[in-house]
Amino acid sequence: MFKRTHTCGDLTLKQVGEDVSLNGWVSTSRDHGGLIFVDIRDLYGVTQLTFNEETYPEEFESAKRLSMEDVISVKGTVEARQENAVNKDLMTGEIEVKVTEIVVLNEAKPMPFMINDRDSANEETRLTYRYLELRTEEMQKNMLLRHRTYQTVRNYLASQNFVEFETPILMRATPEGARDFLVPSRLHKGRFYALPQSPQQYKQILMVAGYDRYFQIVKCFRDEDFRADRQPEFTQIDVEMSFIDEEDIREVVEKLVCAVFEDVLDLSLELPFPVISYQETMETYGTDSPDIRFGLPLVDFIGFAEDSDFKALQSVETAKAIVVSNAEGYSRKVIDDLNAFVKEFSSQEKKTPLGGLAWMKCNDGDLSGGVSKFFSEELRQKIMESLGMGEGDLLLVAGGERETILTTMGALRLEIANRDGLASDDDFKPLWVRDYPLFGKDEETGKWTFLHHPFTSPALEDMDKFDFDPGSAGSRAYDLVINGWEIAGGSIRNHDPAVQLKIFELLGISEKEAKDKFGFLLEGLTYGAPPHGGIAFGFDRFVMILAGAKQIRDVIAFPKTTSALNLMDGSPSEVPKEQLKELGIEIKKKN
Repeated sequence: MFKRTHTCGDLTLKQVGEDVSLNGWVSTSRDHGGLIFVDIRDLYGVTQLTFNEETYPEEFESAKRLSMEDVISVKGTVEARQENAVNKDLMTGEIEVKVTEIVVLNEAKPMPFMINDRDSANEETRLTYRYLELRTEEMQKNMLLRHRTYQTVRNYLASQNFVEFETPILMRATPEGARDFLVPSRLHKGRFYALPQSPQQYKQILMVAGYDRYFQIVKCFRDEDFRADRQPEFTQIDVEMSFIDEEDIREVVEKLVCAVFEDVLDLSLELPFPVISYQETMETYGTDSPDIRFGLPLVDFIGFAEDSDFKALQSVETAKAIVVSNAEGYSRKVIDDLNAFVKEFSSQEKKTPLGGLAWMKCNDGDLSGGVSKFFSEELRQKIMESLGMGEGDLLLVAGGERETILTTMGALRLEIANRDGLASDDDFKPLWVRDYPLFGKDEETGKWTFLHHPFTSPALEDMDKFDFDPGSAGSRAYDLVINGWEIAGGSIRNHDPAVQLKIFELLGISEKEAKDKFGFLLEGLTYGAPPHGGIAFGFDRFVMILAGAKQIRDVIAFPKTTSALNLMDGSPSEVPKEQLKELGIEIKKKN
């Protein structure tokens, strides 16, 4: 091997005439008779090599035998390309290297898919050969972007006097909202560690210990069902602060997010980020993770429905409408497709599915078509005026059970935006959602459960509601949303042990059980705990947004499938019986 003098992305016209050495992979090969052109690739770029049969016959013969992804080392002289051969898409596109020596370091087997075309194989194949997929241009860009994001986060927080800690990976199992991954103890048979779903209790303990600015980029684990944006193990940016309120958290996080966008994407975001209440975002967008790059708000329609003769809407719990501006392209078929979408989506909800969409269109200063005949002319005019409708606008309406209407119409809003291309991938619109309820009812058990986690502080003015109406109590929780993705969530914590025990009581956790599961935290709170709060970023999801990827598997080096399998290394795998015996574990066969 020749020790490289340059990477495959370095050489320009400045190096013409120099003797250089390059190492890399064969990306393409083109035989033009007595001249062979080979593109050599590494992490930094692509350089064109030329092999001349007349001047270097042995090297030419070696080049003829090259296959895609062979690893080679070459020496040669940098030459300027002919003007008509310049490749403006490459940093090295104005030069080529005339090869004088070549060593084949490793011959590659035939590829299971083309490295130059990531889509030439399905995802299962690519995950099986992940080490090959990581060579593709798209994945290399994603991995480098992840690296830059990681470094920016660490450097920014360190510059703001945050102290980086490492918290335990083997810890006590605690209820955090999902199943724990358990690790059996060999030394203490029958007892288990849990892998952390979050460092929640440890970071609060660090606040008790007097470290008022903590951060960690940490691995977390949850044994749950997975989607495109979920993995059993994921990376989290964890931040905690003492003697602060929600405004302090927002200020730190907004500046951190801006620093990342500036350093990684060279984009400036407008400060401060808008803040919206949970109630308002649900009513306006049908979700607590709204995409605000476009309009299409959900509009209250219940009053108009009650005044109409349309029986299907007269007795519903709620009715919401969406106004689609300039809807000339919305034929009856398109409206039927949207109607089918609403039926299908609402059928997946736990509540009663919707019967479909009602619609009317603004033509010649009046609403016509669809259900317009059930609305008087006076009411139609009132609707147009109230909703600001103009010529060619389309009104879509659905009524039913409140939760189903909100989620379904929120999904319809996104479907329309996607159909009409209303959201640009280069546009980023962050916002804060706050004032979440503290508790929610578990539909299966009928008991109160936490919406964020059990350590979230209640809204100060709602403490007296615990005894008579816990469901109406607000919390000091907040989420950061970008383009419809929740990328961070946090809260002001309970620093008063009495309040924490009261919350456990409402959640059906007795004082004895609370002390058994959370004893070290509850004890710590009794020794002068400061007011504190924080936030946790889904780092993988954050990078996914920055990269413009559609799923977090595209920004994780070695991800698992939606069924939590690693197709490359074959995990999870069986282990020898001897090892299980050491742990005091016996696997029962299924009947």
